[in-house]
Amino acid sequence: MKYSIKRQFAIIFIGLMTATILLCWFVNNTFLGKYYLNNKMNALKNAYTVINKAASAGNILTEEFGIQIQKIAEKYNISLVVLDADSQTRITFSSDPDTMSRRLWDNFFYSSNGNTGSTILEENSLYSIQRMTDSRTMTEYVEMWGVLDNGNIFLLRSALEGIQDSVSIANRFLAYVGIGAAVVSGFVILMVSRKVTEPILELADISERMIHLDFDAKYTGKSKTEIALLGNNINELSNALETTISELKTANNELQKDIEKKNEIDEMRKDFLSNVSHELKTPIALIQGYAEGLKEGINDDAESREFYCDVIIDEAGKMNTMVKKLLTLNQLEFGNDVVSMERFDIAALIRNYIQSAEILTRQKEISVFFNVTEAFFVWGDEFKTEEVFANYFSNAMNHVSGAKIIDIRLKRMKDKVRVSVFNTGEQIPQESLPHLWEKFYKVDKARTRAYGGSGVGLSIVKAIMESMNQECGVMNYDNGVEFWFELASQ
Repeated sequence: MKYSIKRQFAIIFIGLMTATILLCWFVNNTFLGKYYLNNKMNALKNAYTVINKAASAGNILTEEFGIQIQKIAEKYNISLVVLDADSQTRITFSSDPDTMSRRLWDNFFYSSNGNTGSTILEENSLYSIQRMTDSRTMTEYVEMWGVLDNGNIFLLRSALEGIQDSVSIANRFLAYVGIGAAVVSGFVILMVSRKVTEPILELADISERMIHLDFDAKYTGKSKTEIALLGNNINELSNALETTISELKTANNELQKDIEKKNEIDEMRKDFLSNVSHELKTPIALIQGYAEGLKEGINDDAESREFYCDVIIDEAGKMNTMVKKLLTLNQLEFGNDVVSMERFDIAALIRNYIQSAEILTRQKEISVFFNVTEAFFVWGDEFKTEEVFANYFSNAMNHVSGAKIIDIRLKRMKDKVRVSVFNTGEQIPQESLPHLWEKFYKVDKARTRAYGGSGVGLSIVKAIMESMNQECGVMNYDNGVEFWFELASQ
């Protein structure tokens, strides 16, 4: 491949290694001599500090100091001599102390004449550090000489040991090692890059097969590297694409069915309008009849007129309630109503509703039982949940008989909470149970009209529960009927 990763890896790593070796050579050639000389100067300064401190304390001739200065001199290859004001040697550490003494006096003499023949590296009122070459041996030294705090004069000297030759040897050795390392590393990098690029090429082959919708190819590498992670992700992507394409085909099939259902929906709308017209026809006829009676003055007494007005108001109220419920149901069925999912305490909601309906239940002499004291947190639309419960509770009040008991219970069921509303009274006919959730369906039309029912309440309950993807239902008991609904608790 023209832009092979393997080739790029090799070029990059070999280039980096070569650049590193060249940089080391440059730094070594440029700064090693200065670094070596600086270390020598620091060693001389350290020895000077030790000697000056001992001389000031009068310990310069003690055995302990002798051992200490010997260690320093041997460690850093330092020759030294200390003379008093009478040119008597106080201490010395040198194979030729006489030459050292003469050299010390030469420094003082020639320094005062401004002709030392040496290169001054550092100078102050206490000492001077200089670089010089011995004329006899042609050996290069770094020297430190001056006056101690107690008035003695001193000379410290250390050979530079051919620093330039050492730098040259070090650079040649570094070059040889670098060339060998670059060659060996080149082969190693080629092998490593091949091992890295092989799984990449495998992944490229798998992706090419996926382009042609072949999802049987899978990455089988067993390593735990980033490439293996990429391979596992491609496997998951392959599975996801296969599943998605399958779902798309299924959705396309469902779309065909939806097109077929469009005509059915149109028919449902026609039926809905027909049902609405039928349900509103009776109250409109009553309102019209009683209004005409009032206008024609069929009964002139005040009591009859008040009765006519009450009927008109009552029927208008029923129509208003029915229209509101139909609008709510229409919004739910066509998905125009937003469901706001939140976490709330269903037990607290029920307690508040029972308390608000206490006047009605007391007037009808109904006993309401709800013995839950702990919190039951659920997920759902709190406003719509209250509407569901209100429909169940109002149905229970309108159909309760016998012992006149309404019993409300909460039950935990794995990840759900079931809310049940039971009322004593007559059972619902078995054949009517499946139709309870249909719009305008009424088991007992006369009784339903007596309490102002519209036949839409349970349809609204069903639509609300479906909008929250939850279940609802009804069960007959020997002594009454129970309506229930469920909400998610997690």
